[in-house]
Amino acid sequence: MRIALIAPPWMPVPPPLYGGTEMVVDRLARGFQAAGHEVLLFTTGDSTCPVPKQWILERSEHLRMGAVVPELRHVIHGYEAARGFDIVHDHTLAGPIHAQTIPDQVVVTTNHGPFNDELLDIYRSMVPRVSVIAISESQASHAVGMPIARVIHHGIEPEEFPVGKGDGGYFLFLGRMAPDKGARRAALVARQAGVPLLIAAKMREPLEFEYFEEQVKPLLGGDIEFVGEVGGDKKLKLLGDARALLNPIRWVEPFGLVMIEALACGTPVVTFPQGAAPEIVDHGITGFLCEDRYDMAEAVHRVDELDRGACRTAVEERFSYDRMVAEHLALFEELLSPAPAPPPTGAGGLP
Repeated sequence: MRIALIAPPWMPVPPPLYGGTEMVVDRLARGFQAAGHEVLLFTTGDSTCPVPKQWILERSEHLRMGAVVPELRHVIHGYEAARGFDIVHDHTLAGPIHAQTIPDQVVVTTNHGPFNDELLDIYRSMVPRVSVIAISESQASHAVGMPIARVIHHGIEPEEFPVGKGDGGYFLFLGRMAPDKGARRAALVARQAGVPLLIAAKMREPLEFEYFEEQVKPLLGGDIEFVGEVGGDKKLKLLGDARALLNPIRWVEPFGLVMIEALACGTPVVTFPQGAAPEIVDHGITGFLCEDRYDMAEAVHRVDELDRGACRTAVEERFSYDRMVAEHLALFEELLSPAPAPPPTGAGGLP
């Protein structure tokens, strides 16, 4: 197959630090090419994904994230570059809307966000012209009134995540500095449980700085430390040395890539049973699903009961890069297969 992927214009592919969507796009592009398919990645000029690439924006537009003009310009040129390809796998929001003007192009899109009221109106306008992939059963369950072509969990390459011993003596919060991600709740849990906590979080936007200053910074000190945004080897070491990942989300998170990254390093996940977390964490085996932060404070004292090898095995068996790539390719082949011919009819149009 000739597969064109259109990445969002907000961050390079792969991202240097935080950026779950861009990490997934990078893995898919490399995986499709490794499987023998012709791949084009339409991205920004600062991307380093080792597949053929094109772009109109020389640098990613993270300072204008969500702005209409750069995204529309990006996708208009993206679909022009993708002409002649068998299928377009679009990871933007504006792109599938623009695809309505190109009726002969097969398009599939992945929603990396929630199916809330605003986004549901947009995605419903795409189907059936565009096929929509969900990234968890939880996310798909909120796509009321529209078909989901396939649910495909994210995957990672386990060999890129060395298994740690969890002997760093600390718990870890890793994510974005935002209320729904729960850095403040993680600090409160650690304080109540009397355990050290490292907070590693993306903090670039004004609202993220405001949340940190007002809600998280007052809780720092002693055994609770903010270490900034991390990536690469530093992130892997933090994950591998942590006793567990504290992931006190309080929103219907569509997936939660950080959870499978932690598990790949052998690190259990202590979280709430919201969004896709119950699809990722096996309670009492690879982590704990807690009802509230008081329950979570008790659970942190039980993480040493868990087998770090079982955490790694869960990723290898259920959340691998190979599985994710294969499931996408199977869907693409299905979408490109000609529709079955109707059964022959006899006289008068009867079978």
